[in-house]
Amino acid sequence: MSEDVFDLNFSIQRGSPDTETKMEKYTARVDENMVVLDAIFVLQATQVPDLGVRWNCKAGKCGSCGVEINGVPKLMCMTRIKDLDRDATVIIKPMKTFPLIKDLVTDVSWNYEVNKRIKPFKPAKDEDFVVQQLEVERVQEFRKCIECFLCQDVCHVLRDHQKQDDFAGPRYFVRLASLEMHPLDIADRIPEIRGDLGLGYCNITKCCTEVCPENIPITDEAMIALKERVVDRYYDPVIWFLRKLKVIK
Repeated sequence: MSEDVFDLNFSIQRGSPDTETKMEKYTARVDENMVVLDAIFVLQATQVPDLGVRWNCKAGKCGSCGVEINGVPKLMCMTRIKDLDRDATVIIKPMKTFPLIKDLVTDVSWNYEVNKRIKPFKPAKDEDFVVQQLEVERVQEFRKCIECFLCQDVCHVLRDHQKQDDFAGPRYFVRLASLEMHPLDIADRIPEIRGDLGLGYCNITKCCTEVCPENIPITDEAMIALKERVVDRYYDPVIWFLRKLKVIK
């Protein structure tokens, strides 16, 4: 057998909320140039046609195939077989933070409800839409987000402490940063960022940055930047004094 083609062992979580969930073991014939999603297709075609999995583009741009591979949130279409230990069993589970639907499929609809709570882009009336290239580049990296929600899955505030009612999660602080840093936007979101959206829960562990498939510097450029704006508004003694004097609002 070619060194490029070999048998790889998998342990995959099966089940739904209405049935018992358990880890099932499978062996798939794979090529080292495959990605994990290819191996899932092989298993569906040869052994488990009812294996539930969500995917769409298979190009790392739709964010649909997020799971946990060996305990780390990843996109199956961007995880190469050759980067895995061929002598170890590959463990695949659904994203822990979200409610299970079936097998590797989870219900991520909560994220879209959070999105509805964010004030949309609001330009000044009669403003000429002229933006400098430097200002475009400042927010461009935030717009690379493919909404795979791996950052939401790995965030301990949501994953371990279930603060979904109090914390928007890193994906939506990325969106908030893109809006707050837009030079033509005039909406004030700082009170919500500090309050209902719960930025204070983030203790900047950078776990969200580590799993982002688009390499967005979530912690440094979004979370910390927004924290600085909250501090400037509510905790800077000079600003506090000027507000007391009603020099500023």
